[in-house]
Amino acid sequence: MAKTGQGGLEAMAASLSGGKSGPAPVERWNPPFCGDIDMKIASDGTWFYQKTPIGRPALVKLFASVLKREGDRYFLVTPVEKVGLTVEDVPFLSVEMTIEREAGVRTLAFRTNVDDWVRAGADHRLRFEPEASGGLRPYLHVRRGLWAKVTRALFYDLVALGETRDIDGKAMFGVASDGAFFPMAEADVLREFA
Repeated sequence: MAKTGQGGLEAMAASLSGGKSGPAPVERWNPPFCGDIDMKIASDGTWFYQKTPIGRPALVKLFASVLKREGDRYFLVTPVEKVGLTVEDVPFLSVEMTIEREAGVRTLAFRTNVDDWVRAGADHRLRFEPEASGGLRPYLHVRRGLWAKVTRALFYDLVALGETRDIDGKAMFGVASDGAFFPMAEADVLREFA
């Protein structure tokens, strides 16, 4: 997988193709590290190989299925090798949201830019980080330490669904999904982040 140059991207894809869809069991694989490759996931979710955007969505989905995070580093992993790549922020974007209701419980489901559907809840939490500009940057846990940045439009939808709850004696504004509550900010300072 660490080979670069002409045909390098196709060779990597061929080594990964197994006919299965969805994420591979990379948490069970511990192959030797074979070096870094010239691959980057930009903060807008675009995947680059040798500074050129990867224009084939199927290829991006294939690479996303073998993406693994260890500490602050990201790797593409097969059962026999592991190569490093650069991720500017987080590897995925949440680009669509649906609202499901069952037995009076609201669940927010998100589609990522690689077509994974994730239901926000205890196992797939939402987090909101303050930005230097004074706003909030929302993220959704997708799997195994991999996160998706929630697009600005969806963030506004989350704010519209928000409510205030008492958390440890503080009024917190946040959003609920699948029985879990995800605080965004203290209710009395929320205007600073809007």
